[in-house]
Amino acid sequence: MKLPMLSADDKLAEIRRLYFQTTRQTIQDDLTKALDLLKSMGDEAERERATVYMEGLAEMYKDWRRKSSVPSRKSSVKDRKR
Repeated sequence: MKLPMLSADDKLAEIRRLYFQTTRQTIQDDLTKALDLLKSMGDEAERERATVYMEGLAEMYKDWRRKSSVPSRKSSVKDRKR
């Protein structure tokens, strides 16, 4: 199957789509895809246009990762009672 070459605008549109449609379950794969697209952009000017979406994806990844690694409040209360 022949894959089409994406223009810089198409790559930016895909990164934007990933940003708006990512979920906690898909953030790792979406961030990886967005990084691959960013790396494939031709020059710094093209990459700068994607900065806001990349920063947003990175922030969501950090927030969701941090929340999943923090023990729940209920378990903390139980541990203190013991």
